[in-house]
Amino acid sequence: MVAGKKRPGMVISLIVAMASNRVIGNRGEIPWKIPSELRLFRSITMGHTVVMGRKTYESIGYALPNRTNIVLTSNERYRAPGCILARDLPSAIEVCPEVENELFVCGGEQLYKEALLIADRIYLSVIHREIAGDVFFPEVPLTEFQRIRSEYHEDILPYTLSIYERIS
Repeated sequence: MVAGKKRPGMVISLIVAMASNRVIGNRGEIPWKIPSELRLFRSITMGHTVVMGRKTYESIGYALPNRTNIVLTSNERYRAPGCILARDLPSAIEVCPEVENELFVCGGEQLYKEALLIADRIYLSVIHREIAGDVFFPEVPLTEFQRIRSEYHEDILPYTLSIYERIS
């Protein structure tokens, strides 16, 4: 599947927390709860549009407040209160509000793989521990992205947030 056309002036960002072994989920759940990482996610995405797959939406259980939520599903009868439904990533970009300047892709695995092809930026929190799981974040192609910032955070599980930008 082709990832789709980007809207001029809109940055497409991936935002993700993963364990050091690339795990992002286990049995439909995020296998950790790190308060400062959740606050970081909220502060970065607040006021913007977030795009997620149906399973990611169901693991959260509700529309994220103060954000435009777009849920991807091929089921036309699916209901996600407070969310816009789209069939795929190109459709999500199309229905994204015109005023949006940064769209955030926030899971799951298949959507990250597709969005990585057109992403401009990646907010990647790496938890400094291997954790068991069945859903993984793809490798960041370092020939296409460069790390522009990195900051270590001490919490229940320490992690490092790195921000990558696509090399022009």
